[in-house]
Amino acid sequence: MWIDLASLRRYLNRVNDSHQLEAEHAADNAEVARALQQIADMLEFKNENPFKFRSYQMAAETIGSMATPVTEIVARGGAAELQKIPGIGKTISAQILEIIETGKSSYFEELTKDVPATVLDLRRVSGIGLKTAQLLYRDFGIKSLDQLKSFAESGGLSSVPGLGEKTAARVKASLARLT
Repeated sequence: MWIDLASLRRYLNRVNDSHQLEAEHAADNAEVARALQQIADMLEFKNENPFKFRSYQMAAETIGSMATPVTEIVARGGAAELQKIPGIGKTISAQILEIIETGKSSYFEELTKDVPATVLDLRRVSGIGLKTAQLLYRDFGIKSLDQLKSFAESGGLSSVPGLGEKTAARVKASLARLT
């Protein structure tokens, strides 16, 4: 039996290349869940319909906790197969497909046209909840952790309504760890 090693090598390289391309574009469950959670967080930050952001939140939790790779489900039947998952409807399944195919969400990009995505980082700071983050953005123009750190260092936290000394100290300590 005679094997053309050059042909075999070319074939194996093509197979390997196609698998690498699939792997580069395929998002895993954690990435899809993270993207859906970002959408939910931005919807909540913008005071959108609570049912809408909760739907994205639930979808993120569901996808994040699934043992079966979401890419495998999509490969089996696309959007129709995704919609068999409880809490995943047409809109969210379309978002999942886009995230898997492109690694990003045009809906999230649309949501962040008027409010930058960096405002979501404000909620990572201990002592800063949803209402305070919204207030900092709306009334003080704070859009990022760096801006919040500068604001805190210059004594600005004392002018934030409802933010006492202890909370301000906790915010500063948390910022020191995060930035």
